[in-house]
Amino acid sequence: MKFIGIIPARYASTRFPAKPLAILGGKPVIQRVYEQVCGVLDEAYVATDDERIESVVKAFGGKVVMTSVNHKSGTDRCFEAYTKVGSGYDVIVNIQGDEPFIQRTQLEAVKACFNDEATQIATLVKPFIPENGFEALENVNSPKVVVDKRMNALYFSRSIIPFMRNKDKKEWLSGHTYYKHIGLYAYRASVLKEITALPQSSLELAESLEQLRWLENGYRIKVGVTDVETIGIDTPADLERAEEFLKKMTR
Repeated sequence: MKFIGIIPARYASTRFPAKPLAILGGKPVIQRVYEQVCGVLDEAYVATDDERIESVVKAFGGKVVMTSVNHKSGTDRCFEAYTKVGSGYDVIVNIQGDEPFIQRTQLEAVKACFNDEATQIATLVKPFIPENGFEALENVNSPKVVVDKRMNALYFSRSIIPFMRNKDKKEWLSGHTYYKHIGLYAYRASVLKEITALPQSSLELAESLEQLRWLENGYRIKVGVTDVETIGIDTPADLERAEEFLKKMTR
């Protein structure tokens, strides 16, 4: 199978404008993401709507494709980029442009989901660990996932799922394995075309989670598991934490 990585990168982020161009350890964030992906997948492109990002990607030798400014999601941007790059790939991997610490093992875990011919869409989860405390589990910016026995996603929520009715909250993390969603997706090419044509769904609008649209329309999402901790960058404060994380990694 051939895998192509698409890295959506917008300039006009609400919480952190120009985020892909922010400097992390002497390099733009988007360059760090791109370098983590290259060599793991058969091909990789940055998909952007801004000429400043395009120029930076070209300057460090990366491949980039310009896309519309009107996309509402990274998935839509991925599909346009894929149609412009050309066919010949079985699976499109959507890597968020604010994940500079994405690891080879994580990409390989998502790729492995497609060893099952029935896999339409794949994503990644990481178990919450008791050491991080209940506060991490409560964080609405860390969506939770419940899976079936075959590691297909049953539901994603910003709320804590499942709710452990007969236990004190202090016991929840030790009494059940809760999964944190890692925003890495992969789609068979034909499926990506289909899901980008779907209208927004009621569950998606309620939780503000795009993947619920796919579940609500009957698509199956295979789930890979990682134990690797990474830091996504949503705000300037996250960038500061990422700098500290990078220093620890390079010591």
